[in-house]
Amino acid sequence: VKPMTPRCTVPKAVPVGKTASLHCHENEGYPKSTYSWYRNSEPLSPDTKANTKHHNSSYTLNPTTGTLVFHAVHKGDTGRYSCIATNDAGFAKCEEQEMEV
Repeated sequence: VKPMTPRCTVPKAVPVGKTASLHCHENEGYPKSTYSWYRNSEPLSPDTKANTKHHNSSYTLNPTTGTLVFHAVHKGDTGRYSCIATNDAGFAKCEEQEMEV
């Protein structure tokens, strides 16, 4: 079963240095969806060490739960965030939401 459009929660504004939690979830898809996050249409790598573009960011991305946590946000984390839920039957994307740091 193809995933439904996931529900995404993105904080509107976060002070520099604070923790920010972004959530993405849908429960219609079967098998269970995995989640990927995008900032300004660029994919966020689940492994921050492997991706030099995000080497300044300290975040953890859990593809199973759809949770993206920034441990200490900085100005560079400002942007439009969206999430895609994917399974064998297809994928669905939530609306982009702005997060300002």
